[in-house]
Amino acid sequence: MDVRGARVLLTGATGGIGRELARALAACGGQVIVTGRRADRLEALAEQIGGTAVPADLGDRDALAPLVASAGEVDVFIANAAVAAFGFLHDYSIAEIDHALDVNLRAPMVLGRLIGERMAERGSGHLVFVSSLCGKAASGQASVYNATKFGLRGFAQALREDLRPFGVGVSAVFPGFVRDVGLVADAEVPLPRWIGTRSARDVARATLKAIRCDLGEIDVAPVWLRVAAALGAALPGPAIAAQRRVAPPITAALARHHGKSADRHGKSWRAGVAAADDLDHRDRAPRRRGRGRRLT
Repeated sequence: MDVRGARVLLTGATGGIGRELARALAACGGQVIVTGRRADRLEALAEQIGGTAVPADLGDRDALAPLVASAGEVDVFIANAAVAAFGFLHDYSIAEIDHALDVNLRAPMVLGRLIGERMAERGSGHLVFVSSLCGKAASGQASVYNATKFGLRGFAQALREDLRPFGVGVSAVFPGFVRDVGLVADAEVPLPRWIGTRSARDVARATLKAIRCDLGEIDVAPVWLRVAAALGAALPGPAIAAQRRVAPPITAALARHHGKSADRHGKSWRAGVAAADDLDHRDRAPRRRGRGRRLT
């Protein structure tokens, strides 16, 4: 699909990747409608790119239908908004879990349903869901975030097949570590030099490519990281064991940045984990089988 002249609705536009996406879409001739919670930043961005600002809080379930109504007929929808949800599940309240699910997964699904229906009736359009490599391979201290991103991938894959007969494309974008903006940059996470990063502009270029070429999925990461994510999806057990030395410091730093410090668990939490590991080890020990043994 050609972005030039298309009406594009972009969520999470006030974030770092969102701003780069908005600029790239406008530069390609798109009529960009930006949405987000920060009305002042949203208005400034809309003025900068010659677009339209529609403030909305995707964590508010009642705000989704009015957002779609305000946007009007949309040719391209990009679900980019997300909240960080790193740390142990033990540290999250039920309300915080619900909020992460609402913004990262439910809102894209509901908006995809409302906007996708109109696109199917017209016989054209494209939906893009910005996920993460965390949606392909899990890591410790990211269970809530992984759940939302894994769910978004499955949703996009199935929706692509459902909307294919109606001429509507669906893509999922999977950024790895983004160095200049976003979660890792905001938290100032010290990444190893060899790990490899990409920029927000790279994410924007990949998103435009996904729309133009109707790609089901596109990764934005170095080759080795893309391969690692693929292996993580195919062989989750060995993959998680292999990345235990790399991922925990990164996810722990993200958790601390967002107020979910692993240190808060204290000795009782660590003791519980140690006990569980010990029990798992004992359960795996080989057992001898006796013949003619009677249970009493």
